[in-house]
Amino acid sequence: VQLVESGGGLVQPGGSLRLSCAVSGGTFDDYTIGWFRQAPGKEREGVGRIDTRDGMTEYADSVKGRFTISRDNAKNMVYLYMNSLKFEDTAVYYCAADRFYADYPYNMDYWGKGTLVSVSI
Repeated sequence: VQLVESGGGLVQPGGSLRLSCAVSGGTFDDYTIGWFRQAPGKEREGVGRIDTRDGMTEYADSVKGRFTISRDNAKNMVYLYMNSLKFEDTAVYYCAADRFYADYPYNMDYWGKGTLVSVSI
């Protein structure tokens, strides 16, 4: 399974950004897709996940109410909509896939290379 993130960039505080994760090489709705981020000098953390079969989502407390994950099964795509961005959202964002919902966040099998999101004035 291959995952490719896109959509990162520079955004001002309070702004919005949409990240995309293109999934290939497997049966899309066999997988849970998670979004993760790693800020400079910090450990990687889970942002949220989506079950591609039924669309069920879960979010970290730090992004709940601001970030939304969705999927397009016809296009094998998962999206991370980020609103009300804060300085502390600056990080490299990764998507990852696993066949088992319970493997999020520590045992995801497949990872993308990441896309950088910078929140700055």
